[in-house]
Amino acid sequence: MTRKTIRVMGIDTSLRSTGVAVVEAIGNSIKAVKYDTIKTTTKMSLSHSLKMIHDGIAAMIIKSYPNEACIEGAFYSKNVNTTMLLGSARGAAIVSCAESGIPVFEYSPRRVKQAVVGFGSASKEQVQAMITRILGLKNVPTEDESDAIAIAVCHLHNRVGPSSVTLKEL
Repeated sequence: MTRKTIRVMGIDTSLRSTGVAVVEAIGNSIKAVKYDTIKTTTKMSLSHSLKMIHDGIAAMIIKSYPNEACIEGAFYSKNVNTTMLLGSARGAAIVSCAESGIPVFEYSPRRVKQAVVGFGSASKEQVQAMITRILGLKNVPTEDESDAIAIAVCHLHNRVGPSSVTLKEL
């Protein structure tokens, strides 16, 4: 019997620090292939920052060959400007995947935390610790990187796990 291999890219978007990670599942085994943070500065224009996010994700796709991608659901803030900027960063990430023909799926932050830690109100530190433990990583990833890994792991759990659901592509 041949075990199917799937690679999933998780993306935790933000305008200044976007976490991106590719994890691979072979049967029930999950490992981190590559993870990184795409950083921009406040001195950059919005358009330049969005291009860096787009290009950083495109580079990760070229290096890692993911089959699918997933992204954290839209964040709603009282500050409309913050919500708009996050939406723009998400758009840059989604377009980068779409250009490569990679389907993109979306998960709420609560659902990601439930899949990885076991409860939806887990702290960022708890997510980091659990991701490090689950994947047997030697070094603790940054918060953005561990969030990206967690989103990818959540997708794998929902894709092939016991609580499998019908996935909805963005």
